[in-house]
Amino acid sequence: MDIEARIKRRQRRGDEPRLVQDYESLSPVTHIEEPADRGPVLERLLDHLDPVFDGKLPPNAYVYGPKGSGKSAVVTALFTHLERLPTENRAVIHTSTRAQSPTSPAFVYVDARQTTSEFAFYHAVLDALVDESVPEHGIGTETLRSRLHEVLGGTRTGVVVTVDHVGEPRSTNESDLVTLFAGLPSNVSWMAIGRLNPTETVLTEYTAESIHVDHYQRQMLVDVLMTRSSVGLAQQALDHGLARDIAEWADGDAHDALAALFIATDRATEAGRTQLTPADVEAAFEEIPNPCVSLGVVLSLPPNRQAVLRELVDLGPEERSSVTATTEAIGGSPAVDLSAGTVKRFLYEMAEAGVVERVQSEAQSGQGRPPSRVDPRFPPTVFRRLYDLQQ
Repeated sequence: MDIEARIKRRQRRGDEPRLVQDYESLSPVTHIEEPADRGPVLERLLDHLDPVFDGKLPPNAYVYGPKGSGKSAVVTALFTHLERLPTENRAVIHTSTRAQSPTSPAFVYVDARQTTSEFAFYHAVLDALVDESVPEHGIGTETLRSRLHEVLGGTRTGVVVTVDHVGEPRSTNESDLVTLFAGLPSNVSWMAIGRLNPTETVLTEYTAESIHVDHYQRQMLVDVLMTRSSVGLAQQALDHGLARDIAEWADGDAHDALAALFIATDRATEAGRTQLTPADVEAAFEEIPNPCVSLGVVLSLPPNRQAVLRELVDLGPEERSSVTATTEAIGGSPAVDLSAGTVKRFLYEMAEAGVVERVQSEAQSGQGRPPSRVDPRFPPTVFRRLYDLQQ
């Protein structure tokens, strides 16, 4: 447990008891520095990265596992710790930091949810390697690629590029990703992180190893919940019994477990309580759709799409009774400032990506196709709170 986090929590405490000490610690999209009960996975990753400690590049790899299994959390935590090691240990790993040892491979982390074009991919890699800021306009993709070859041409050991969230509906296509990797200099190896089985992705045709991250066991998930609540909530706000209930319900998915904790916390806060109750947890279970889209996907959407979703989660059942009704309700909001046609297009796009769902009405009056209501495939309470906090 991080001592500094405990101290800061007490510094923020006022005279009145507060349930929530830190919302970010409860967020399903926040990665902490010490993921609970992931030692075996960390060891497998370190085994793969072992050449780095001799100043060499590891081979390409594919890390895979189900949603909420902690793939991103483990990898980002490992890189964070490795980049803090002294340079004489030949393990300088960095994402956005620029300083590096000339004898150690550098590491660059790329989120495929954010880099959905060839330009964005090469821009992200180059921007992580150079001191000066890489312009986002007035420069072509070929120029970026040439600059990358120039920068890495004088690096003996090269770079490991890690691309997270591959294979998702709105991320870079896997075949396109192989082409992007091929455009990198020869002294670059890569690690891709996704959900598909190795036999289901073309990426493994170019990797030497596949590293599986299994879903959380129940007690592991209890540890995750108790660790997060020890930082984000008041003391004794969450008892082990409720944590076990959440872990059992989530069935190994840390994202959904944390979303349930977040919702239950929000409900208790609104009621002015300093402890979570079984009713809070049950209400959280009812709110989370099954299957549930990762909130990381939702929060990586362009701002105008997120603004549409922010209005959507506040609409009543009647206003969401059809795509037309939803479009009219959202299009009339001054917070969105989009035409009805644009709002409808966004809703259809997000339905295709699985972020929202068009559920056909059972009741039908007259002829023609029955209307479809628009339901979010993510927990509204968590999105609403996280969206408002970042505004």
